[in-house]
Amino acid sequence: MDVSVFGTGYVGLVQAVALADVGHNVVCVDIDGQKVAQLQRAIAPIHEPGLTTLIEDNLKAGRLSFTTQAQDAVNHGELMFIAVGTPSNEDGSADLDHVIAVARDIARLMHSDKTLVIKSTVPVGTADLVLETVIEQLTDLGKSELKVHVVSNPEFLKEGSAVADCMRPDRIIVGCAHDKPRQQLSELYAPFNHNRDRLMFMDNRSAELVKYAANAMLATRISFMNEMANLAERLDVDISAVRKGIGADPRIGYHFIYPGAGFGGSCFPKDLKALIHTAESHGLEPHMLKTVRDVNEQQRHVLFRKLKAHLGDDLRGKVIAIWGLAFKPNTDDMREATSRYLMEALWDAGATVHAYDPEAMTECRRLYGYRPDLQLCATRDDTLQCADALVICTEWKAFRVVDFNQLRERLKARLIVDGRNLYNPQQAADAGLHYLSIGLPYRLPGALYA
Repeated sequence: MDVSVFGTGYVGLVQAVALADVGHNVVCVDIDGQKVAQLQRAIAPIHEPGLTTLIEDNLKAGRLSFTTQAQDAVNHGELMFIAVGTPSNEDGSADLDHVIAVARDIARLMHSDKTLVIKSTVPVGTADLVLETVIEQLTDLGKSELKVHVVSNPEFLKEGSAVADCMRPDRIIVGCAHDKPRQQLSELYAPFNHNRDRLMFMDNRSAELVKYAANAMLATRISFMNEMANLAERLDVDISAVRKGIGADPRIGYHFIYPGAGFGGSCFPKDLKALIHTAESHGLEPHMLKTVRDVNEQQRHVLFRKLKAHLGDDLRGKVIAIWGLAFKPNTDDMREATSRYLMEALWDAGATVHAYDPEAMTECRRLYGYRPDLQLCATRDDTLQCADALVICTEWKAFRVVDFNQLRERLKARLIVDGRNLYNPQQAADAGLHYLSIGLPYRLPGALYA
């Protein structure tokens, strides 16, 4: 099938590459000329495992192309994917300006019937709004004889495994009201639907809510476990044992019940805000959603609180080594990352940061520029130079194995604050380190705890 994708961010680019890789002909359009030029040379603007190779392969095969010309994309595709950003407004609602702008452009440029597929995360009722917008535009331009269908097709990609998620989806949600788009989407996704039927058809409004409900549920599990971890610390309980015990219940399972320093990224925080706004705008007080949000807001500062509890309130002149800047492994995305909250608090307190991340160093420099209290280091061990303490913010595999004796010798305060529970507390204590993690007992036998 001939497909056009508007927007080459995480969602649009990964979806476009996946569709091209199974044989569809895909044209991607973006207003960022520099990004398009890079993509035309198979240079991915984001770090995502496997993405660069697939871009290169499908460019060479002629199934994938990139352009800044919307007219080329509209002329090419029978299916028009809308995969542009929907950032948060000040009131928490989703900003639909980019989505509506793309819909208007498609209507203005189309000369044959089209099916618009909304891949962006949008509030309930957006498909109806897009359809009204397109019909109004076509009528104004004297093209009312053209037929348009609008489909809601939310994405469920996890950054760091987005390509794999797209190639092997656990479900494909399609909201539509007519047979033609149902047939089109069935044909489009047939290569991903061989082993079992992953396609779930429903109305547009239900499909739109599925996306928000899914992210809200996952965020709820994370905040719940973080609250249990904070309680476990007060009770001298090992949260890892609790996690194993409750996860063994098949009604609960082990997914998204790892305690940590709060969730971040481009999805959970934004989508939670949008869902809260939607509920409130319809006269409903979303008590649970607000609690999930509030618990996460508090958890983002847990690492800084632990540092202060051990080092004291006066952090002026202290040097803190940070391992991990991205909000999760296998990405360079620092949106709403724990590291950002920690670094900014440290700078406000007069401390200096030595930081390392396998992929997010360039993004960190873009965000914060050159400043005397931030040193981006070439290796994880370089961050330990003159450091008082080490903080783990992201659970990269490169951080999983350490020499505790070396850390004891290099860290002035002999302090590790582990926001991802990577290490064995007893081993760290046996090496003479103060080891503070999330939800693990403060007073292990023989341990050096604050």
